Amino acid sequence: MERLRKSNAFIPELSMVAEVDGRLAGHILVTKLKIKNDRHEFDSLALAPVSVLPEYQGKGIGGMLIEEVHIKARDLGHHSIVLLGHEKYYPKFGYKQADYFGIELPFDVPKENCMAIELTKDGLAGVSGTVEYPKEFYE
Repeated sequence: MERLRKSNAFIPELSMVAEVDGRLAGHILVTKLKIKNDRHEFDSLALAPVSVLPEYQGKGIGGMLIEEVHIKARDLGHHSIVLLGHEKYYPKFGYKQADYFGIELPFDVPKENCMAIELTKDGLAGVSGTVEYPKEFYE
């Protein structure tokens, strides 16, 4: 994660923490990525990770972080977020399978775990292709 923070993909406003009684309870990080096809390249974001300390799980902290990062990302002019995550958790925040939008990840994972969300109306209209993560994701 430190490599991502030092990369061009890092957006300081989209690295957020949750505190409970002055104690760190959770964290979310959203960074830049590209979606590419044979003709076009599109800007998007990657949500990874969202984490909540075990003693604070099940209290809605992760959901609050996700909703807040959606608002901030939209305010910063971003239109979409892509993630790899639990197929039963993220849909309640508006995520749909990425292949619904014509988006695929660059590695073999179950389709139901590859998701995307439009932060703005038609934020993924006309977007299709394969996600290209910053190289720091792989280092």
